[in-house]
Parts: sequence; structure tokens; C-alpha cells
Amino acid sequence: MQDSATVAAADIARLAGVGRAAVSNWRRRFDDFPSPVGGTSSSPLFSLTDVEDWLRRQGKLAEVPLDERVWQELRAGVEDLRLAEAIGQVGAFLLLLDRSPGKWTRLAKKSDAEVSGRLVEELDTDDLPGTASTAVTVPLLRAVADLAGQRGPAATFDFLYERYLDAHSRRVATLPAEVADLMVELSAFDGGTVFDPTCGLGTLLLSAAGSGAAGLAGQERDEAAARIAALRLLLHGHQATVRAGDPLRDDRFASLQADAVVCSPPFADRSWGYEELAGDIRWQYGLPPRGEPELPWVQHGLFHVRPGGHVVVLMPSAAADRRSGRRIRAQLLRAGALRAVVALPAGAAPNALGSPHLWILRRPEAGDPIPSHILMVDASEMPWPQMRETVLERWRSYPADSEGAVPLIELLDEDVDLTPARYVAGRSAVSAGQEFVASLDAMAASTAALHHAVEALRAFTTAGDDLPKTTIAEQARAGAIAIHQAPRQEMGAGKVSVLTAEDVIAGRAPSGRTSATADMVVLEPGDVVIPSGGRSFAARVMREGGAVLGPGLHLFRVDAERIDPSCLAGFLRVAGAQTSRRGQTGTSRSDIRRVEMPRLPLDEQRRLGDAFGRLEDLEGIVGRLADQGTALVGLGLEGLADGTLRNCRSEDGSLS
Repeated sequence: MQDSATVAAADIARLAGVGRAAVSNWRRRFDDFPSPVGGTSSSPLFSLTDVEDWLRRQGKLAEVPLDERVWQELRAGVEDLRLAEAIGQVGAFLLLLDRSPGKWTRLAKKSDAEVSGRLVEELDTDDLPGTASTAVTVPLLRAVADLAGQRGPAATFDFLYERYLDAHSRRVATLPAEVADLMVELSAFDGGTVFDPTCGLGTLLLSAAGSGAAGLAGQERDEAAARIAALRLLLHGHQATVRAGDPLRDDRFASLQADAVVCSPPFADRSWGYEELAGDIRWQYGLPPRGEPELPWVQHGLFHVRPGGHVVVLMPSAAADRRSGRRIRAQLLRAGALRAVVALPAGAAPNALGSPHLWILRRPEAGDPIPSHILMVDASEMPWPQMRETVLERWRSYPADSEGAVPLIELLDEDVDLTPARYVAGRSAVSAGQEFVASLDAMAASTAALHHAVEALRAFTTAGDDLPKTTIAEQARAGAIAIHQAPRQEMGAGKVSVLTAEDVIAGRAPSGRTSATADMVVLEPGDVVIPSGGRSFAARVMREGGAVLGPGLHLFRVDAERIDPSCLAGFLRVAGAQTSRRGQTGTSRSDIRRVEMPRLPLDEQRRLGDAFGRLEDLEGIVGRLADQGTALVGLGLEGLADGTLRNCRSEDGSLS
């Protein structure tokens, strides 16, 4: 293979089995560490060969694994924007190995030039969308064949696909697997054919295949993505038909009547084809307005499902109440096509803010009665396992069970608002009682956790020793800590996840969005982040990387071989509490650099960090108990007042 492969810091850490902070430390401490050969100052790239040699000299690596070398050579051999195309060619080659290993054995004996001349023809198969490219070199394919000999073709492609997603995590949006599984279960296809008109990389179709679909069909406008989707299915033994092309403008399945349709369409794509498709036969419920780019996909799905079959579409919450779409929403209700709307937790849809919705539709059969009620489920605040079971239980019992069902007449007002939270705020007597019991169980669990947390604190003993101190400024000069702040950036738009000051204080996942810039600070595991102003103070150790640092935050990136991040976070929090007690409201960079921390060996820092962690756990439990206690009392008062709860104890205290 060629020697042009490059690796980023994360790749080097993976090769050596260390954290990324260790790689940063090596760059500072060792003058002979390889110099960058590309990338940017914040995300440099290094020669794989140079890194391999250096790691071996340091005794940190015996040999670069074949899978790692194949991936790095693949990534280095093509332009970044053509990586998906290269993955597709490698996948087609693996499909050839899987189906006709003898053909490759004979072909591999020829020269690289002869192989190259024959390979495109061999890889251009009828069941793969698009045509084979020549983006990948024959020497690389020979190495891929060796790797497939170790792992098998399917496992080799899975490995390269996962690495592709890691490398393009900000550019490639994929539907979470748990959301795909839920959508497939709600579609109730009963072993028939499942169609995904916007199949992307094939997540929904793979879920349908795993649930026993007899047939699989998908279309995707991006040819490289369509090819990858087909390969993911075919290499795992699932017969599928995936075609490339714009599904709305160039419907490649014009006569298909599937048993179920599942769809995660692009949100807010106003160039969906309003002018070209104004008179299309698919708009049986009305021409979708230009500003309703998700409604064409709803009707496209109903057009391609058999009478009586279900369509499950992931929708933005805004589609439930936009005035421009109210006529089509009303028609879907009056025709009996729309059966349920489910509000999912935030983050369930790729690159979407807020809580997305699932629309569950059924293509009416001749003589079908119009349902008198529509199921509305607000699961936006539920934890995932509970949410999934609740949604499936409600859907399976609908329409026989009226819980969560809203009379059709209530929906057909001037707004035709399909937002579940508008209708399901009240609880039935049964659900109110269940919620009281669930709240009681949750508080009992938190009480038990509190007992364990308090017992864990008994490991603390009194001591009269003064800890030797240093300052963050001293550690920064020594190269043990680097302090960063985010550059100025416009928040609220874009595809890059941003950790905000509110996220740090609330202890939640990154919730902000911005557009990519060259100077943004990308978070790494082990980074310590604190707000840079205000009375609310928190110090958080990042467990996952990938998001970028938002405004109003300071980031501390430590040398993991010299500073324990949990210990540092604890002392930063102590300093923040002292600042608040003095009535100060800001935390400047100079203030931070004066913060003291212990000058201790790393193992003792880790023990201190563990102790700080125990106190943080206790704090979280106490906070949950307070919230749960307030909620429990409120539910109890409400339940006793309206008769959904009653006291089962007699006057002598015994249960009656």
C-alpha cells in the first residue's frame, strides 16, 4: 500500500491504547515526535508511517493492525468529499469476495494494471445503485481482501462504515437505532415488504430486516449513500432493492404498493419540487404548500402503501401546527388516514432541535369507518425505555382503549393543531394513580441510593495535614494544563453541536448549534469545563468529545499523566463557591489562573477526585429527592382530593 496515509490525534490514541490527552502530552514532551504534515493548528494530521515508527521506538506499539492501516490508507487515498464513494467501491469489492471468492482468487494473480482494467466491470452489479468508481487503488483492495480473510466481508465493511461515521460525525446525520426500531414496530408490517423512500444509509431498512421483513425497498437521492445502504443490507444476507434518485421528482418505485412505509425525510427542505410537481397524482390530500416540505413525504408514503398498510414518518414538531399545512392535516383526519401523533424526546431526530414527532398513518380501505378518536402521546419527557414501552402499549391498544385518544371533533378546529402536549396534559384516574405509585417507587429508590451514598462518606477520616499547593498558572506554565475559551460564534443555526454554559450548569448534553469554523475548540474526553461568569457555578468533566466549546465557558485540558481532571474540577468548584460567598459575580481568566490545587502525586490526586465525585453524587441524590418529594406530595394531594387515591390504614395504623 501507499505511504501517504495520515492520522489525527484520536487515531494515534487508538493505536497506542491511550487517551487523546496523552498524545497532546507526547507532542509537548518529546522533541522527536513527528511534525504535522497537514490539517489545521487545532486538528493536525500526521504521517501514519512516521507515527508508527515513533510509537515503535518508544515501545508503545508493536505493529499497526491491518484494519487500522486499511482504514488510514483508504482515507488518505481520496478527497474527503469522495470518501463515501470510496467506501461504496470497497463495499462492492467485499460483495464480490463474498459471492465469488474464486473469481477474485483468479483475478488477484494478474498485475495491478490488469486487475484495474477488469475490476470496474466486475463491481458494477445490477443490485447496487449507481456505477462503480475507480477511486480506490488495487494495492489497497488487496489489503482489504487480506482483512476480509481475517474478519469476513460483512464484518470488514461494518468496521469501515463505523470509521466513516466517526470521521464524518458532523457531516453525516444518521437516525438513532432505537428510533428506527420503534418506527418499524409501529408500522406493524407483519412480515411483508417495507419501503423507505428516503433511506439514507439504510438504518430503517436494516431494522426492518432484523424484524423479519420479507422484502426491502429503498430510494435515496445521494448515489453514494444509496450504494452504502444497499451494501449494508446485501453483505448481511438481506435481499433488498435500493435505487438512487430524487424520490419526489424521479420516483423509481412508481408501481410499488408496500405493506408498510417508514420514512425519516429531510426537514425544512424548501427545494422539494413545488413548481415541478404541482399536478402530481400523489397529492390526494391536497397540494403541499411550498413551506410545508415534510407533507409531500407523508403523501408519498401513503401513495406507496397498500390499502390497510401503515406509514410511520418522523416529522418536525412545527409541522403539527403551521397554518400553511392545516388544510392537508384536516384532510388526513377527515379521510381517516392519520391515526396517531407521538412526541419523542429531544435528540430523536438527526440535526433537529426540540422534540420531533412521529405521525402514524393508515391508508384507508374501501368501506373503512372514519375513526372517532386520534391517539395523542406526549413522550417527550420520558426516559427512552419507558417511552418506548408506553408508546407501543398505547398504539397496540388503540382504538379499543381510549387512554390518550382525542375526539376527532376537537382536532378539526380552525388551527388543526396536532401537538400532543396540547391534548394530553390532563391524566385519567388510572394514569394518575399509576403516576403516584411510580413517583413513590422512584423516591424509595432515591432514598436507598442516599443511604448508600452516606455510607460511602464514612470512608472520610479527619486529618490535620495541610496539602502542598500549586496554582493553575504554575501548572499552565509547566505544560500540565492548557486553558481555552471559545472564539466568537453565531449561535442558533448550523449542524455543529455546542456545549453551552446552561448545559454545564444543568449537567445535560450539548444543546446549542452553530456553523463550523476553523478556530472552534473541539471538546475531548477528560476536558474540565466551567462557566466564566454569573453566580451559578459548576465544574464538569467531559466524558465524551465531539461537540465544541460554547461562549461563556473556560476549558481546561490536562496532561492526563500529571493532572487528574476530577481532582482539578473539585478544586475549581471550591474556588467558585468561595468567590460566590464573597459576592463576586464574575470569573475572569486571571482569577482562574490564581486558583490553588494540591501538588500531589497522580494516584493521590485520583483519590481526591474520587472523593469529590462521591460528594457530587450525594448532591445529585439530595436534589432528586427534593424534587421527587415535592412531586409526590403534589400527586398525593391531587389524588386524595379527586378520589383517585384513598387511605387504606385504619385508625390504629393497621392496613384495612
